[in-house]
Amino acid sequence: MNQEIFLCSICNINSGTCLEDCKFCSQSVRYKADIDRYKQKEIKLIKQEAINARDNGALGFCLVTADKGLKPKTLKFVCDVAKAVREVAPELRLIACNGTASVEQLLTLKEAGVKAYNHNLETSESFYKEICTTHPWSERYETCQNVKKAGLKLITGGIFGLGETQADRVSMLESLASLNPTSVPINFYHHNEALELEPNSLDIEEAFDLITLTRKMIPKADRIMVAGGRELMFGDRQSEIFEHGANSIVIGNYLTTSGRAMNKDLDMLQSLKLEVAKKV
Repeated sequence: MNQEIFLCSICNINSGTCLEDCKFCSQSVRYKADIDRYKQKEIKLIKQEAINARDNGALGFCLVTADKGLKPKTLKFVCDVAKAVREVAPELRLIACNGTASVEQLLTLKEAGVKAYNHNLETSESFYKEICTTHPWSERYETCQNVKKAGLKLITGGIFGLGETQADRVSMLESLASLNPTSVPINFYHHNEALELEPNSLDIEEAFDLITLTRKMIPKADRIMVAGGRELMFGDRQSEIFEHGANSIVIGNYLTTSGRAMNKDLDMLQSLKLEVAKKV
């Protein structure tokens, strides 16, 4: 394998304040999960996270907020953060992940230095109503279309292991392919006892097959990223994800769960003789 691996880091700049009822998400206030909750992380802490991510090889740095969409105060905060991060780590490719967004809001983010927007479809259109009732799947798809209209790079993916069927997985991947995304983050549901869903029933071989299927069905995507749930799903076989079509991972912590130490991932890539991507 001589491919380069794109590393991305997630920064939860606003946590646990969402009023939606997505059954897979511990950031919803409805489920009272035991997580850190705050409206705005201090910008100096965000800047330090950005520097640490850059120093550990990350090219992407994603600014995530926990809400249905971009309220005016949230939009201003994300823009302020983006500008602050650009001052200390201009090498990073800034990504925003802030829920439903209009073309106008996305253009405002673009002016602040954001290069890409992440908004996941999560699952198939038909299964979505089983995991969320407070907003429709079509709203998610429309936001992804808005990202393209605003001239930002689109990052969109979903979650496996929510109780969906294989047909649902294929349907989601077909919908993702129709959007022609630059990057496709695939997550494996990480159960929290406060949530209503059953624990993820996928076994490791099924998970590997889903990475392969994602690459097969979305061949034009620059990156297939294995994101949330990687450590839990694959354990000591994480290095095998690259054999199945993945060429990107999230390093460091996730939104409300801990990832392994960044140096562990760098050691893994070095042992596989895989290079860390230095440019987009």
